[in-house]
Amino acid sequence: MPMTDSPVKTSEPTPHEIIRALPERRRKPRRRWYVLLVVVLAALVLWLYLSHNAAGPRPGGAAVPVAVAKAVLGDIPVYLDGLGSVAAFYTVNLHSRVDGQLVSVAIKEGQYVKAGDLLAQIDPRPFQAQLDSAQGQLDKDQALLANARLDLERYRTLAAEKAVPRQQYDTQAATVGQYEGIVKTDMGAVESARLQLAYSRITSPIPGRVGLSQVDPGNIVHAADTTPLFVITQLHPIAVVFTLPEDSLPPVMQKLRAGGRLPVEAYNRDKTLKLGTGALLTADNEIDPNSGTAKLKAIFDNRGEALFPNQFVNIRLLLETRRGQVIVPSAAVQRSSKGDYVYVNRPDNTVELRLVKTGIVEGDSTSLDSGVKADESVVTDGADKLQPGSAVTLSGAATGAPGATAPGKGKRRGK
Repeated sequence: MPMTDSPVKTSEPTPHEIIRALPERRRKPRRRWYVLLVVVLAALVLWLYLSHNAAGPRPGGAAVPVAVAKAVLGDIPVYLDGLGSVAAFYTVNLHSRVDGQLVSVAIKEGQYVKAGDLLAQIDPRPFQAQLDSAQGQLDKDQALLANARLDLERYRTLAAEKAVPRQQYDTQAATVGQYEGIVKTDMGAVESARLQLAYSRITSPIPGRVGLSQVDPGNIVHAADTTPLFVITQLHPIAVVFTLPEDSLPPVMQKLRAGGRLPVEAYNRDKTLKLGTGALLTADNEIDPNSGTAKLKAIFDNRGEALFPNQFVNIRLLLETRRGQVIVPSAAVQRSSKGDYVYVNRPDNTVELRLVKTGIVEGDSTSLDSGVKADESVVTDGADKLQPGSAVTLSGAATGAPGATAPGKGKRRGK
């Protein structure tokens, strides 16, 4: 019998076998979806984590470490800040009053002199000669006057006895008057010559410091010279002229009219060094319409000579000192759209948000008009991680508010 092939019985392929049998390019889109899904899930988890941390700890969560300070009851100064320039109380440009040769200079550059001290000497011989000549003419005319007066007495006696004509007596009286006029003219010439001789000695009219030399001995100087021989400035006391906004002027003028003394402090350009302490002298009589500021003048003793003419300074005028103010560190005051607030640490180490009304800011201290009482503890560091009712742990012992005497920008806030 012929042999026939028997049918081969095969099973149907499984889905996994079908997928494996698919070309590689048809399986790649499904892998991309897996990768995209994993990336989206990871981003969602990261967003939830960051949102949770940004919202801060929930009440009843883990305690947040913070630093606190106690609000204290104290005094805080009210300062008005301005910009100023140092001006010498007196400045004198010394010129020669006469023409002549400068024979000597009696002082050195930068030397301090007193009023009346000799600074330089102009050759006095021409002026001495003029004085001698004028004095000689005066002596001559005084002798003529004396003789004319004697003759007048003789003529008076003779005229009374009718021994000489009355006209001769009158003529002699006129001669005496003429000589008296000549003598007065001679006396004026003598005084003028004596004054010219005195002008040959150049002396200091004020106490102060001599500037750099403008002329050397041997030069011919003239009264018409425009360049001064010496410039003398008085350095102590010294003045500072500064400006304040016109809105600050009324309380200052009220203090001045009441006779109060307003202390003024001068600081260097970056307010790191106090150069001196003085007192307000007066205010100008008008306000500058271009800048809206008023000029004021203060006087400084300047014994240490830290202030120099034309020096730029920052000025702080102490207007008043507020007594019995609640003072907290400025770092404790936070700001929001609803106003200024602080976090107060309660006895159970949870925090309470308090809206406050701030007063004077002076250096690192701020006075509070309302919202916090003395001896309450306020959070000074870590407030950005807090919510009302958050539990806290103190990272350091509570301290009082710092002093308000550092040279900061004292101003009023929240008014």
